[in-house]
Amino acid sequence: MSLTARLDRVLQSLPQSYVGPGGAVAVLKDGKAIVRHAWGWANAERRIPFTPQTLFRICSITKQFTCGLMLDAFPDLSALDADVTARLPLLKDKAPTARQLCHNQSGLQDYWAVAMLHGALAETSFGNREAARLIAATRALQFTPGTRYSYANQNFRILSDILEARHGRSYAELVRAGIFDPVGMDTAFIAADTRAMPDGGEGYEGDVASGFRPAVNGMFWAGGDASIGASLDDMIAWETHIDATRDDPDSLYQRLAAPVTFSDGAPAAYGFGLARETMFGRTTTRHGGALRGWRSQRLHMPSERLSVVVLFNHNASPGDAAKELIAAIFGIAQPEGPAELPAPAWTGTYLEPETGLSVRLSKSGPGSGPSTVLLRYATGPDELTLQADGSATQEESGVRIRPSAEGLWLERPQDNQRSLLVPNDGTAMLDIAGRYHCADLGAELSIIDAGGAFYGACAGILGDWRMEMLQPIGRDLWVMPCPRGVDHFPPGDWTLAFTRDTANRVTGIELGCWLARRFIYGRED
Repeated sequence: MSLTARLDRVLQSLPQSYVGPGGAVAVLKDGKAIVRHAWGWANAERRIPFTPQTLFRICSITKQFTCGLMLDAFPDLSALDADVTARLPLLKDKAPTARQLCHNQSGLQDYWAVAMLHGALAETSFGNREAARLIAATRALQFTPGTRYSYANQNFRILSDILEARHGRSYAELVRAGIFDPVGMDTAFIAADTRAMPDGGEGYEGDVASGFRPAVNGMFWAGGDASIGASLDDMIAWETHIDATRDDPDSLYQRLAAPVTFSDGAPAAYGFGLARETMFGRTTTRHGGALRGWRSQRLHMPSERLSVVVLFNHNASPGDAAKELIAAIFGIAQPEGPAELPAPAWTGTYLEPETGLSVRLSKSGPGSGPSTVLLRYATGPDELTLQADGSATQEESGVRIRPSAEGLWLERPQDNQRSLLVPNDGTAMLDIAGRYHCADLGAELSIIDAGGAFYGACAGILGDWRMEMLQPIGRDLWVMPCPRGVDHFPPGDWTLAFTRDTANRVTGIELGCWLARRFIYGRED
């Protein structure tokens, strides 16, 4: 089958495989767009078609542009380290460097996750004032900068704030002059108000069973973490620019895509707003973007001079769609599922000692295959494939669960993390109701026994969170689900690890999620 026929087959299947109001995709080979295709509706209620010119929220793809502006203006990023420190006036630890912010190695808690602990609802208004307040209130880091990876949106918000202060110009002006105009991204702009798009485009939540409805967002994005709006044609211009400057070692994208390491010299899988990984045996740089109702993905394979862009105005996975297009280009058939393997003996509940987060491993669950286990640890369940040696792995990320004589190991190379998990099964203790206070946040957590079911709700400077049912997973280990966050991706389940005194009375909680960890709450009643 020819390349054209393979791509046409995938293009015909995308609307059925990734069901939603609309979408758009582009494939570029050798600097030329060989696919430029859109379908469905940018606004289903107003019957506005989705076209290659439709304005779209590319969200966190913004981060690479912020880093590009930084590298152009300040080749020696250490010149900005004092600026970073000045924006964290209450931080008790040594502040991260500007470079560590660019690589998501800062150790900062993600401010949109912390917003939930301050009582923010998914629909809460969150703008410049709230962002500045949460960033300036930072008192502690979740790891020593440079030693680990953790996604923190405010890393890039801090960087863009510094750029604005240094230049005396808005981020919108800087990115227009520094990137949009030179590259030819003619309609790209700062889509700060997430409630509306100027051409009527809408993002949607829901699915076929429940129906699709316009997503309600309260974010106001003016900074360098997720604020850019761009059309498919704008993104084609960016990918064309990448290919046109491929042989220049000093070109912007070559500098953004340069190898990155942790402080111990281990290679890092993220840097300068780009994830680095291998796909189908080929080095790839990529980044996705998301807000409720908006999902995007762009990736580049330099060895093949190949780029793919996928935009959905609904919550299907653009990364999976991009991988299908790449597979079609290479003529790679989807592999058959692995042979059935018996359920491993190590499924159950554990505590990861470095982060203090729960690790739940199950053989079955929604979406799990016949030879997979679900790992619940980060922002969502990760499906790992069982191996003949008794381990389970995720090929693309390198995440691995490995049994040994010492116990069960969790290996996450992208985080520069390897840890021996602590078993934490057991029947939950039910004396946890009460009021708890976190001094570092100035926030509260109330746990209420409502007829034998336990519910928790956070409160702080952003309001009062709704009551969420707590789920017991160990003797003194519970999780508080967060199905919706201020950002599109909820921060993952919050782990609540209860502490006790010598009389076995609950004294407090260590609370955290993958994006914001190890907050200490003391019991107040």
